[in-house]
Amino acid sequence: MNRIRLLPEHVANQIAAGEVVERPASVVKELVENALDAKSTRISVEIQAGGRSLVRVSDDGLGMSRDDALLCLERHATSKITRAEDLSAISTMGFRGEALPSIASVSRFTLNTREHDGTIEGTEIVVNGGKIVAVKAGGGAPGTSVEVRQLFFNLPARRKFLRSEETESAHIQHYLTLAALAYPAVTFEFIKDGRMIWQLPGVKAEDKIAALRERLRGLYGADQKLLPVTFTGNLPIGASDEDNAAEEPAVDPALRVWGVIGAPGVSRSTRDEQHVFVNRRPVENRGINFALLEGYHTALMKGKYPVCALFIELDPSEVDVNIHPAKREVKFHHERAVRHIVADAVRKALLDFHTPAAVAKPEPKPAPAPLSLEPQAPAAPEHEPIELPNFPKLSKPLPNWPAPLPKSPEPSTLAVVAPPDQPVAHPHSSIPVPLLHVPLRLVGVIGKLYVVLESDRGLVLLDQHAAHERILFEQMLQRLEHQGTAPSQRLLLPETVELAARDTTFLREQLPTLTRLGVGLSEFGERTFLLDALPPFVKVSDPRRFILQLVDELKSVGQGVNTLRLGEHVIAKTVCRHAVKANDTLAGPELENLIEDLRHCQMPYTCPHGRPTIIEMNFKELEKKFGRTV
Repeated sequence: MNRIRLLPEHVANQIAAGEVVERPASVVKELVENALDAKSTRISVEIQAGGRSLVRVSDDGLGMSRDDALLCLERHATSKITRAEDLSAISTMGFRGEALPSIASVSRFTLNTREHDGTIEGTEIVVNGGKIVAVKAGGGAPGTSVEVRQLFFNLPARRKFLRSEETESAHIQHYLTLAALAYPAVTFEFIKDGRMIWQLPGVKAEDKIAALRERLRGLYGADQKLLPVTFTGNLPIGASDEDNAAEEPAVDPALRVWGVIGAPGVSRSTRDEQHVFVNRRPVENRGINFALLEGYHTALMKGKYPVCALFIELDPSEVDVNIHPAKREVKFHHERAVRHIVADAVRKALLDFHTPAAVAKPEPKPAPAPLSLEPQAPAAPEHEPIELPNFPKLSKPLPNWPAPLPKSPEPSTLAVVAPPDQPVAHPHSSIPVPLLHVPLRLVGVIGKLYVVLESDRGLVLLDQHAAHERILFEQMLQRLEHQGTAPSQRLLLPETVELAARDTTFLREQLPTLTRLGVGLSEFGERTFLLDALPPFVKVSDPRRFILQLVDELKSVGQGVNTLRLGEHVIAKTVCRHAVKANDTLAGPELENLIEDLRHCQMPYTCPHGRPTIIEMNFKELEKKFGRTV
């Protein structure tokens, strides 16, 4: 007797449903993806009981003929691909043809569709548990409407594992949020238990970022400060990262990164508002998560995650979207190169926020207000090297740095002066104006720590310790950068470090880079390395842990790791000890110098540990706290 046999068609569909249809949100995802592939401009999603009793997705897309409607319920029937080679360059949201037959096999399924060819008659197909019950003529507007009732009615074990209605509804709304962000031009409606949750009109805008901002405003409100990201990089041609081949010079194909990210100080304790799209497909990718954290380096507190809606556009042949049953994860052909470009895009957006590349360097002008700190266009000041740990005192400005602005005998008014080539933004503009680019007037100091300032927008508070930390941190980094090759100090007792085979192969290729960084590491066996030298400012208590952290850093940012990264935590601790403390009383000129020095920093809005250096409470917030507005 044969022990191996072919499974019946309905059993195979139910097995496929176990991979594709995890919960009601999976049904919504597959149906909305089909609607988007059908070039829909309006998509309506209606659910009841968290999607258990009803999921209805209606669109105004291309629609289907009677024959196509019957064929789409067969396994692996699709209009997206025609041959195996198409799998290497997927440009549509769906492509495997498993969604509709899988959903129909575990629900009471109704499909109503009509083409845009002028015909009045459409097609209606009713399926119960994978068996076609009726095929008849139907009416309705052009497009497709799919109704899924009693999900998992024939699989009580699966239905038992569904969560509460609110939990399942939240998963559905989360996916619809991602779809709405990916396609701002499409109108989305979400109806829950007969009540309209939100209705997002399609945004018709030539500028992608402007359309994305409008869609974000409709979903989250307009309270968050978001920075635009526009960056283009080139992927290497040749072998992939896993081939361990030498990379050729970077040429086409190009990779474009665009979207919005949170301004310094905007973060979350979870990744709930971290949205990443690859060719408009919402994805999860650990490499991209690491790249975002790398881009925010020293601008994000430990345990915090960036807020972003970031779009990565590249040739479909450079990304594999077929590695996950639900298509949630993707794999890049050149993983490290993509990660490096994304990190550069985020870093450049943060730097441009305070130091726009297009702004010319103006001459400093005196301000009419007393202790008025008129913003200067942030230029890279050339100052003499500073001997550490003897940091300069704030009472004495650094050489060649702008002198404090002269005082005016009139202490009453605050002059609103915008830097040249950088006018003050319109109050309703969605692009935030850097806080250090607006005029500030010194009011006083509270608690011998927090400097109180006034701007034309409201109240500003500055943490003198955190601000001085950032200033000293960047001064020391500049000094070390100017030294070129890192100095190296021999260890009294060399240490041997044994690594896993995969880390060994990677580290062997990075030995020249480590030598440039001042790390004396050499092969000492098949999987063993000898550590005999380190940069003077790097203190290592556990050599193996240090090497593993170094491997992780190199994998994360490649050649972007420099001498400074190896001892950054030591530098941060050093400047923390030498920065002004909470009880150090500073005079007016010293505070002026502090803010002027902070304006010349590359990342002035956070200290080296990611804590904010300066915060703002605008007039709207003040009026709300005092009950003047609701």
